[in-house]
Amino acid sequence: MVTRGAARCNDGSGVKRDEPRIVARDVLRAVRERDAYANLVLPGLLRDRKLSGRDAAFATELAYGACRAQGLLDAVIERCAKRPIAEIDGPVLDVLRLGVYQLLRTRTGAHAAVSTSVDLVRAESGGGKAGFANAVLRRASEKTPEQWVETLSPTDPVGRLAFEFAHPKWIAQAFSDALGVRASELRDALAADDARPAVHLVARPGEITAEELAVITGGEQGKYSPYAVYLDGGDPGQLEPVRDGLAGVQDEGSQLVARALTLAPLDGPDNGRWLDLCAGPGGKAALLGGLADIDGWRLDAVEPSPHRAELVRKTTRNLPVDVHVVDGRTSGLTPGYDRVLVDAPCTGLGALRRRPEARWRRKPSDVAELVTLQRELLAAAVDLVRPGGVVLYSTCSPHLSETVGVVADAVRRFGLEQLDTRALVPGVPDVGDGPGVQLWPHRHGTDAMFLAALRRP
Repeated sequence: MVTRGAARCNDGSGVKRDEPRIVARDVLRAVRERDAYANLVLPGLLRDRKLSGRDAAFATELAYGACRAQGLLDAVIERCAKRPIAEIDGPVLDVLRLGVYQLLRTRTGAHAAVSTSVDLVRAESGGGKAGFANAVLRRASEKTPEQWVETLSPTDPVGRLAFEFAHPKWIAQAFSDALGVRASELRDALAADDARPAVHLVARPGEITAEELAVITGGEQGKYSPYAVYLDGGDPGQLEPVRDGLAGVQDEGSQLVARALTLAPLDGPDNGRWLDLCAGPGGKAALLGGLADIDGWRLDAVEPSPHRAELVRKTTRNLPVDVHVVDGRTSGLTPGYDRVLVDAPCTGLGALRRRPEARWRRKPSDVAELVTLQRELLAAAVDLVRPGGVVLYSTCSPHLSETVGVVADAVRRFGLEQLDTRALVPGVPDVGDGPGVQLWPHRHGTDAMFLAALRRP
């Protein structure tokens, strides 16, 4: 957690600008007005405003933190403003969210949190709205975070935890359902999901080892993936190995998914014909391509979006990867693949900590449409894999409908053999009772990836 008071700079006009807070406000505004993604907007703003070090860290903490905690913040703001969020002027609301976030979730002093927020409102919207902001923030500062949770949270256990750790209740319930008999871990799961994650790098096989990458970057070798390196923070895009294509940014859970596909036992020989059926933006395709290159094999990568397909091409340049801009459900590719990865589009509930605003955009109604797509993609993969070949199905979501539900449907429809996927993530503890694998942030420090290996008889 980064602590700052009124860190300001002079822009030459004689008016002091609180640049870290202004950057954070501008991120929230882009998210609110344009449905932008905070993790895409923030790096550009930090570069444009020339923020680095503690100022950049503080702006990042405010922007991502306020996006993650929006539901809790809005409940407090509504109570203190005595009006619905929808009736509060958007630019003022952005600053109120930043101010309440500082009061409840950082060590910023109450006076600094209130006064700097009021100054931001006054500079843009005038004295009247500044007075309103001052009143709301002062009321918010009168209770501790624990008191606000006690005052505003629902009384049911799941609803209370969802409110305390800033998740929509339906997502907290989905986590609880996926935890099953270990639903008592829900608090830990939500707390881990509400925390800022470490940066994970992937060392490109054949180019650099994780040990070498850790030495160069000052990071720490990963626990589970032989290609993973952990960083405390910073901008990984500025690291020389990343710029040179020797490494990339990829959650360790995603690395384990790609590796599991290569470890799955086949009936018959591996002829080196692999397929990534949902390849964009290319992280898993790059890791698979690097592994295929070592043995002289090739990977086909399917991505229907031209823009994302171009990202796959850039990420896999100089690797034996052929990119096809087609729909995976009707790819037109010749069947007979030895290994097929279906990293299916999903709700992304397992990566909410890396996409801070996503939890407030997703709706329960999204699940059914995505499940239909997932089933269709898995059916296409079964048609493309050879008898004795393996399809590895994965999602970045623990929602049971997107994980065990989709797998059970495919096993029933196509007579697939479900392998014990736990054997394909060697050294990773506590991944569930099988045959699928469920990773969790609070257990493994990874995104909540699900994976299941299916062999075609």
